[in-house]
Amino acid sequence: MFIAYVVVACLLALALVASARAKLTRDEKITAGMRQIGVQESWFAGLAALEIAGALGLVAGIFYRPLGIAAGIGVVLYFVGAIITHLRAKDTKGLPAPTVMLLLGVTPLLLGIATV
Repeated sequence: MFIAYVVVACLLALALVASARAKLTRDEKITAGMRQIGVQESWFAGLAALEIAGALGLVAGIFYRPLGIAAGIGVVLYFVGAIITHLRAKDTKGLPAPTVMLLLGVTPLLLGIATV
């Protein structure tokens, strides 16, 4: 299970860093949808920082599992918030991406707990 944690944590960390990069560089594909559901542009840097912190925590969890578990919880909560934001804005078209990321976030969390 340790190898599964390492693989999933690294893949999710890469996805989180890519998402953070899109927010920081104001990639129009990402930011247009976020503006449409009411996310203020001033929040982009903070949201990107949370994603980067989650990515770093997941990778650090390879060496110190409690940190990886904490990062997994943070990633799950981040994407639960993203889903709630989409639902409040009645944006069902934008739900698949945060839902997939939520499911991916649960995986290293469960694997981290199983391999403590």
